[in-house]
Amino acid sequence: MNGSTDAVAGIDAARLAGLKDEVLDWRHQAVPSRFHGSTAAEFAAARPSLGDLQTPLLTLDRAALSGNIRRFERWCSERGVLYAPHGKTTMSPTLWAEQLAAGAWGITLANAQQVRVALQFGVRRIMVANSLTDPQAVTDAARAGLAGTRIVSWVDSERTVALLAGVLAELPEASLDVIVELGAPGGRTGARTDEEALAVARAVAAEPQLRLTGTGGYEGSLAHSSDADAIAAVRGYLERIGGLHARFEAEDLYGTDQVLLTAGGSAYFDDVADVLAPPSRDADAGRPEVRVLLRSGAYIVHDDGFYRGISPLSRRDPDDPGAFRSAMHAWARVVSQPEPGLAILDAGKRDLPVDEGLPVPQLIGPALGAPMTALEGASITAVNDQHCFLAFDPQLAVAPGDVVRLGLSHPCTALDKWQLIPVLDDVRSPESAQVVSTVRTFF
Repeated sequence: MNGSTDAVAGIDAARLAGLKDEVLDWRHQAVPSRFHGSTAAEFAAARPSLGDLQTPLLTLDRAALSGNIRRFERWCSERGVLYAPHGKTTMSPTLWAEQLAAGAWGITLANAQQVRVALQFGVRRIMVANSLTDPQAVTDAARAGLAGTRIVSWVDSERTVALLAGVLAELPEASLDVIVELGAPGGRTGARTDEEALAVARAVAAEPQLRLTGTGGYEGSLAHSSDADAIAAVRGYLERIGGLHARFEAEDLYGTDQVLLTAGGSAYFDDVADVLAPPSRDADAGRPEVRVLLRSGAYIVHDDGFYRGISPLSRRDPDDPGAFRSAMHAWARVVSQPEPGLAILDAGKRDLPVDEGLPVPQLIGPALGAPMTALEGASITAVNDQHCFLAFDPQLAVAPGDVVRLGLSHPCTALDKWQLIPVLDDVRSPESAQVVSTVRTFF
């Protein structure tokens, strides 16, 4: 692997630094034409104001990003849990590096393409929260392991175990760490019963090139709210994961000296840490160390929608100083005001996430970078490919050229629409906000 790998951050610092040399042009939709031909570093060094940019626009807030990273690291440290943030949320090696530097165990990813990005940037620990069944993906993972990168993937069937073993047989010196995934009826992937999962674990233990490293799953597919029934469903599922781990341990199926119990999206990580916390035991008991590993990904960006209402650090009081803050905002311009109480904005599904709730109008001003005021009582009623429908009190003065700041829901489907995202020093004062860096994504 070319470049120098920072052993502390677990990522290739030279490859990361190279992103600053990328020349910006017409392909980067957030970059105005007067900056075409500049490098990303030159663009940031010029410290353009928000008003120097153009709509539609997605920005990230430096203060919120840094605060969210610190809050989550502190939360995990206080509870003694590891975390490997799900990199699919941002697909940004720059932000991954910040998470790793803050103490993340590694980066979680979902598929072979995402793993290729991580390998290109020298990420040293990767959790693949999915089953690798494509032979090329298995081969790439095995070769990465031989080169010094630790990749841990999941299995949920004996057939998958056989597929992995068949590919690894072509690389006799290679091995792969795997976690048995427990699912639930109506959920996503994962063995549906404890007995099926136990059979998978026994199959892994019988393969010389596979090492059973842990037990885990994804609780987020079982609930979508924070009411009592949802929490009960999540905790019941997590208890099953803990019970399955105990059975694996009792049969001495684990093949590593550290076992990972992994779950935890960005909605129920408090329950994961609580339910899966391993019991205290004698360090000389001859059994592997057991650690809980969270895979929360959305926390770094957070939002003004779904996660604002469900995250453990914001569901009780989204405005509490200790809560995560949304680090993403959209800026859209009024292009038409065709009838009383209706304005059409120049941002749509190609620019903004809509799968977990429509954008929420927050502020309005006469221009991008101008002073803005609260847009009370307004809503986005529909979103087309390139337009939003803004409904507002007809008594308000809204005219073509006005700019609306929008709060967004679900960062996982926001950043994927932008190759290069300007990072502002603080969006709470749009009239003085400046670009301090950029985030390059690789979706």
